[in-house]
Amino acid sequence: METLHTEQRLKNLLLLMGQQGASDLHLVVGRYPTFRIDGKLRPVAEEEILTSADTKALSDILLTDEKKQELIGIGQTDFSYNMEDKMRFRTNVFLQKGYVSVTMRFVMDRLRNLEELNIPSSLYDFTNYSQGLVLITGPVGHGKSTTLAAIIDYINHNQEKHIVTIEDPIEFVYNQDRCIVNQREIGRDAKNFPDALRAVFREDVNVVLLGELRDLETIGTAMTAAETGHLIFATLHTNDSAQTIDRIIDVFPSHQQNQIRLQLASVLLGVISQRLLPRVGGGRIPAVEVMFKNHAVENLIRENKIHQLDSVIETGLKEGMVSLDRALADFVRRGLISVNDAFTYAKNREYLQMLMSKE
Repeated sequence: METLHTEQRLKNLLLLMGQQGASDLHLVVGRYPTFRIDGKLRPVAEEEILTSADTKALSDILLTDEKKQELIGIGQTDFSYNMEDKMRFRTNVFLQKGYVSVTMRFVMDRLRNLEELNIPSSLYDFTNYSQGLVLITGPVGHGKSTTLAAIIDYINHNQEKHIVTIEDPIEFVYNQDRCIVNQREIGRDAKNFPDALRAVFREDVNVVLLGELRDLETIGTAMTAAETGHLIFATLHTNDSAQTIDRIIDVFPSHQQNQIRLQLASVLLGVISQRLLPRVGGGRIPAVEVMFKNHAVENLIRENKIHQLDSVIETGLKEGMVSLDRALADFVRRGLISVNDAFTYAKNREYLQMLMSKE
């Protein structure tokens, strides 16, 4: 009977989460269940404050026996959770001070296209390549996976390709259309990212979605795959195009960095960097920096003049490039975000001020 009560409590929280448009649910001992709505934490005060028995019981509903062992063994575990095949959540259960805590992120019930997400449709141009590396970057929780899913689903509906996704855990589920889509989850379908990525060389794959570039081995294998006839889309927790390129190169030992710089200059197709900002009237809207590789970008990477990339992006409007500050200025002009929020996320406040005064 107690288990049924706990299951219903969890279900009610998840349904309420959907009704209120929350992106995340936090279950922590000594706190009310808490939603994140439009980037801000909101306690569900009509609920009771959670005890250690509550979070343990709620986590038991979510965890398989295998995941319970992983939690005990290493202190945390990641997985996706489906509620009655109606709502899907990316879930992390972890230990803190000996207690169980739970974080659940709502994964959109259907895949949105770039237009619905208010993201430049020029990003679809990356799908016209047969090989190369496209990186989607930004802080945690700023919509990278959602943007990536929109691009992959566009390929699914418009081309005849074999797509393999390698994720930890699987977030969006694709309904196969014109493409074959195989989705592999680390821990369940593959041991780790490098092994799963190496396997694509033997799986007749055209397009790879790589959940995250986490380490030297994964990055190196991804670049090799991009060189050898695969179109690779991957995410990285960096703030802009310049930092992304520096991060990739800096992962490697100093004696390899020049070679990696040349390889990256060759395989990189572009970098998308995004931030989710509070939208006037409620909700959030993504501000996106877009860098497409051209000869100038390629030369700057080769010559290790990464600090000059911002100026190339700024002058690349006709090629579809957009700087973050220009995107912010455009949103202010259209009344979509506040001036204060624009300055909070600006890369160069003086330049943003100039762009806004021009308008």
